Amino acid sequence: MNAADPKGSPYLVEVRDLAKVFDVSAPWLNRVLEGKPRQQVHAVDGVSFGIERGRTLALVGESGCGKSTVARLLVGLYPPTAGQLFFDGQDTRAVLASPQALALRRRMQMIFQDPYASLNPRWRVRDIVAEPLREHRLIDGDAAVEQRVGELLQSVGLAAADAVKFPHQFSGGQRQRISIARALATQPEFLVCDEPTSALDVSVQAQVLNIMKDLQRERGLTYLFISHNLAVVRHVADSVGVMYLGRLVEVAPKKTLFAAPRHPYTRMLLDAIPDIHMSGRARTPVQGEVPNPLNPPTGCAFHPRCPHADARCSAERPVLKTHDGVRVACHAVEEGRLATAPIA
Repeated sequence: MNAADPKGSPYLVEVRDLAKVFDVSAPWLNRVLEGKPRQQVHAVDGVSFGIERGRTLALVGESGCGKSTVARLLVGLYPPTAGQLFFDGQDTRAVLASPQALALRRRMQMIFQDPYASLNPRWRVRDIVAEPLREHRLIDGDAAVEQRVGELLQSVGLAAADAVKFPHQFSGGQRQRISIARALATQPEFLVCDEPTSALDVSVQAQVLNIMKDLQRERGLTYLFISHNLAVVRHVADSVGVMYLGRLVEVAPKKTLFAAPRHPYTRMLLDAIPDIHMSGRARTPVQGEVPNPLNPPTGCAFHPRCPHADARCSAERPVLKTHDGVRVACHAVEEGRLATAPIA
């Protein structure tokens, strides 16, 4: 990723050295009486990536690695502590602080993880899906709004007659379809999907993912897809970014990453996938636990769990560098100590 003018960038969405720090200190009085220092969590720590128009980047990693924080930063739900965000060549932070903020928000929307919590249980579906239309003043007149709501519901595999129902009358998969319909109401170009299928049964997951892929083909949508499920990522992504403790450790095209992962953490995640094809490959569960983010390890954050770590790994934090078209942050890969091994 170069430092050129973002307007000349091939990316619709571009992130440079993005960081978010949360203050999780005890209340002031407790700190004074008990002598406790301030505590901060670096939830996102220098993340950089780009997403081309019409493509899908998936962010994966264990719980607490910062995936969902990145999602909220991109759509403006959190202000970044540092770094730059660009959307279609525009500085997102500057635009969101200007009178053009509403126009930008129309172009990017978010689908949340829990369809049981993200829909207002007191509202009918027609009011839920129509809210963005009214908020952005895209359509005038109740009849026109009702017609548009019906079209949106049909686009996600529901019936226009479902508009009069309440969320509790639908299954989890149907509720997530309502969430997708609501997100599509403003005709966005970019959708941030924060684990949109993790609360659903496997068979329902497939239905929702197929709808999302169909919508992407029909409308040319660009996705940031957050997930911890590598099987889902393999189905929807064009490229994959692997996060660990707030940082990207590997970014690669999907086929490359699944065929020959470079970073030891990526290998560990892929080795933990059950071998449903009965190939005889040994299944290795992910070793150890994610360190306390309040007190992260020195050097490479993964070194306490890494079988290839040496003294340099514990002292010096690796930088994300490009090796044969794959961006990897690993001293072992850089020094040639870790050969690329295909996954059986």
